[in-house]
Amino acid sequence: MKFQPDSFSGSNVITRHDAGQVWVGTTAHVHSIVVPWKGAVLPWGAPSLDALTAEHFERIAALRPELVIFGSGRRLRFISPALLRPLIERRIGVETMDTVAACRTYNVLAAEEREVVAALVLEGDGA
Repeated sequence: MKFQPDSFSGSNVITRHDAGQVWVGTTAHVHSIVVPWKGAVLPWGAPSLDALTAEHFERIAALRPELVIFGSGRRLRFISPALLRPLIERRIGVETMDTVAACRTYNVLAAEEREVVAALVLEGDGA
């Protein structure tokens, strides 16, 4: 689905998502990514939900967002709170949803100039 173009003040914008791909601006990504409200999109190094470790969330916590939108892949799946410990200890909020919903939610919050990060699991056969 292609999103309606919008002008955000310097924030990263997720412009499109398709089977296993997410576009940030005009760049397509096919592997799991971290999309901060500002700055470079980062590879996340988690090919699947089962591959996630607390270290993945430690890297996100280092960005110091107020909220993390976690996209769990094609369907909504929750992860162990132990993995979220780096965020919880820093009082960073976390919302979990499927990756498509996470893309939409991230854009709404970024448009409000919130310090939000989207952590998106992209699965090869569809996000």
